[in-house]
Amino acid sequence: MNYVLVTPARNEAQFIELTIASVVAQTIRPLKWVIVSDGSTDGTDDVVLKYAARHDWIELVRQPERQDRHFAGKVSAFKAGYARLAGLEYDVIGNLDADVSFDGEYLAFLMRKFADNPGLGVTVTAYREGQHVTYDYRFANIEDVPGACQLFRRECFEAIGGYQPVKSGGIDSAAVFQARAKGWQTRTFTEKVCMHHRQSGSAQGTGIFLALHSGRKDYLLGSHPVWEVLRSVHRMTQRPYVVGGLLSLGAYFWTMLCRVERTLPEELITLRRNDQMRRLKGIARRTLCFGR
Repeated sequence: MNYVLVTPARNEAQFIELTIASVVAQTIRPLKWVIVSDGSTDGTDDVVLKYAARHDWIELVRQPERQDRHFAGKVSAFKAGYARLAGLEYDVIGNLDADVSFDGEYLAFLMRKFADNPGLGVTVTAYREGQHVTYDYRFANIEDVPGACQLFRRECFEAIGGYQPVKSGGIDSAAVFQARAKGWQTRTFTEKVCMHHRQSGSAQGTGIFLALHSGRKDYLLGSHPVWEVLRSVHRMTQRPYVVGGLLSLGAYFWTMLCRVERTLPEELITLRRNDQMRRLKGIARRTLCFGR
């Protein structure tokens, strides 16, 4: 199977060379990789051009600088890169962040997963931020596919109409829910990990601001209130302790009281909430069995 990659990059000079070096070192390289500089002003373009001069399958696309920063802008950048793939024959398309790195067999491993399972629509592996795997997959859902590196079977990506421009974020989650609604399997594989060098959501701030953004986004993406309460309790055990969880929960219910229109259509919200309730029942069942 062959694949192509698109990377929206906005001021990623600090990490993008790690990402490029990882892709160049792959045992199975992409047919084409389009890196879209989304108005970068920090030298990102220079790093990409250095490698593009050596590898004809790497292309830099420059987008004009924009003042505001939101997730709909990332979708616009991705679509600019996607347009450069027209006419190419490929099986898999990947959305790769400009701040990740992985071993030389990483993408070959994922190509084998697609080849082994024709029903697999979206996949990636677990990832690390710092020293620890971000999600504990004894409890997290392996059907969720994080957005730092998402690979789609081409037929699946075209069936869902690609990424949808949502300013509040969650474009990667929405794509996964849409794929499931279309009957595709989605899966995170835990046998390998990639490194995510920037904290997820940090573009929206850190600490208190990240907690507020997270709670608001959870409401907009249709998270169940019971799930959100329990998730916020869990967040209280992380920095900023207690306050982070309370702010996240407050932002969720404040957004609900303001009747802000949700990002996802009702059928996808129902799908997500049913999944969350199923997972909570599974966690409760395992906890009760462990306590016996």
